[in-house]
Amino acid sequence: MAEAGTPEKVAELVKDVKVAMLTFVDPSGRLMSKPMATQDVDFSGDIWFIGERDSHKSRAIQQDSRVNVAYAGRGTWVSVAGRAEVVDDVARLKDLWNTFTDAWLEGGPENPNNVLIHVAGESAEYWDSPGGKVVQVANLVKAKATGERYEGENEQVEL
Repeated sequence: MAEAGTPEKVAELVKDVKVAMLTFVDPSGRLMSKPMATQDVDFSGDIWFIGERDSHKSRAIQQDSRVNVAYAGRGTWVSVAGRAEVVDDVARLKDLWNTFTDAWLEGGPENPNNVLIHVAGESAEYWDSPGGKVVQVANLVKAKATGERYEGENEQVEL
């Protein structure tokens, strides 16, 4: 188990969450979020997605690279802020391509419209409620009965 407040802890919390919400700034300045399947996480803060070059999100990222990636899983929430870029790397695209990707995108990794979206995380914040559902429910009941605030783990991490 990784130490609290470290990049390794962030990686541990997101490793099993397959879908994240990628929030970016569209050309009109509005925040937009799209679900994305995480392909790879390397916590020095790098997150990799596969997308389409001609998509709204790819064009928006090329104009304004500021993004946020949000993960939610069994009692864990993670928010990663950083910068994104569209990357042409067919070899890496082939490495990350899988059956799930094949179901959503046409033409495989050789299709020039399929690209990588690389997020270089700059900071992260997470909330973690350790234990399974039974432990979480017991802690919530205890907090309600005692009037004491339920405390999970909440840390901000520089990546």
